[in-house]
Amino acid sequence: MGAAFPDFRLGKVLATSFTGTLSERHGDPVERIPTPHRLVDWLAVSGLAVDSCTTAQLELARELRESIHAAATAAATQDALPASAVQVINDRSVHGRAAAILTPEGERRWQLGSASSVEDALSVIAADAISILAGERDGKLALCASPTCQAAFFDTSQSRTRKWCEMNTCGNRQKKARFNANQRKNRRSGE
Repeated sequence: MGAAFPDFRLGKVLATSFTGTLSERHGDPVERIPTPHRLVDWLAVSGLAVDSCTTAQLELARELRESIHAAATAAATQDALPASAVQVINDRSVHGRAAAILTPEGERRWQLGSASSVEDALSVIAADAISILAGERDGKLALCASPTCQAAFFDTSQSRTRKWCEMNTCGNRQKKARFNANQRKNRRSGE
């Protein structure tokens, strides 16, 4: 039996969910797409199913992921977008074939052709990143307040003051740490 892979952290925004395939970037990093097959799995659950992936395509995907993360981090901190990251995002965006379709619910979805490749799926992710980085979508880029995570995420909350990439992971972990620290402090002061 093979080793278990870490669960995917799926959000509502494709590009920032993709950057979440590497989490805990400032702690003990967790690679969620360590093999080409895991990238195929992630693409499938993200609505971008492809039949196969090579090691070279996995490397293209990781390069795109890191470029989106670098650009999103720069945008969240109001720094200039790194030229090399912009170039990778643009290159991946133009190297694919996908069509935007309208669902009966009035939402836009991306559809890949029957012979689609990883490059086609990556072009959709790059296009999603471009729409966020260009300010075309309602929301703002922010960084997770967890000191070990600091993932870029797209905050669409009404107040645009969300602190955590995911409340179920980073938010709960930080709240638990704060609670435990307060408990220790209260025990010491009660002695």
